[in-house]
Amino acid sequence: MTSTRSSQAPAPLRRDYPAGSLAFPHRDLLGIGQLERHEILYLLDEAEQWVQLNRQSTKHSDLLAGLTIINAFFENSTRTLLSFEIAGKRLGADVVNMHAAQSSVKKGETLIDTAITLNAMHADAIVIRHGSSGAVELIASKVDCPVLNAGDGQHEHPTQGLLDALALRHALRERGHNADDFTGLTITICGDILHSRVARSNILSLTALGANVRLCAPPALMPAEVEAMGATPFDNFDAALDGADVAMMLRLQTERMEGQFIPSAREYHHLFGLTKDRLNRAAPDALVMHPGPMNRGVEIDSEVADMLDRSIITRQVEMGVAIRMAALDVLTRKARGVDGWGDRAPGTSGGGQWV
Repeated sequence: MTSTRSSQAPAPLRRDYPAGSLAFPHRDLLGIGQLERHEILYLLDEAEQWVQLNRQSTKHSDLLAGLTIINAFFENSTRTLLSFEIAGKRLGADVVNMHAAQSSVKKGETLIDTAITLNAMHADAIVIRHGSSGAVELIASKVDCPVLNAGDGQHEHPTQGLLDALALRHALRERGHNADDFTGLTITICGDILHSRVARSNILSLTALGANVRLCAPPALMPAEVEAMGATPFDNFDAALDGADVAMMLRLQTERMEGQFIPSAREYHHLFGLTKDRLNRAAPDALVMHPGPMNRGVEIDSEVADMLDRSIITRQVEMGVAIRMAALDVLTRKARGVDGWGDRAPGTSGGGQWV
């Protein structure tokens, strides 16, 4: 039986995308690096219907009724896990959360054995978050259902990159920006670039959509070869902000650091913290973004994070649910028998790790 879209959800935007699964020929969503520009736009456009649904009083669709989604988080998370759980439930799926602290991994079970166990439960999609780069791709190679990467080590966090693009697109539309891509925009990403999978996914998505991406970090926190990814490195935040249309701040990921990367949090804030005075170096109406969680007073001041006319941080959280609903919808279409989605190319990894 062919599945149909819930009558509660408005139809998504339609462009000249390839028909059916050719619009998104991946079984999995492991990284932005696996996607073509039109595939990124396709997911963004598919998410628009869910943005509208989530703003209604009744926020439910039966699109994935009868399907089981497993959220297997081997690394702690609050907002990402909650966002995926809400996304699955709003689509009508049965959602099961697996926390590493409560799993057999703590008893010595290998990652491959865990993947085999999950596969034996016949889930319809598995969302994986893991502290090791490449772990999600390994699990994807051992299971029969679609796998979504909710963050793996220092590799990628693809849905974060997508939701950031969606949040930015909505904010720009409200200001009269008619284009759906970011051609001509200058976006400055500042913070712990070295350890950030969010930075990698955003570099890949934003450059694919035409943005000029600047990266700013202390030399010890700037990975090598970022220019090969299309970004321009800076070690002076004032210079990196000059005329920028967007300032995206990243926290210091101290849990991933081995050794001393910065002298102190106070000095880091002095050189790389986003203050109201420093924001004045950017474009007059520059937008402020942060994937969270924020360390207020370190990488960003509260008066900047809470600016009603400039900060779109809470909008990023809102768009996260819509993007994850879109990803779950698209990746389960083959299982649901949606017309044109019977054949799909196997998923690929989203690229390598930082070097």
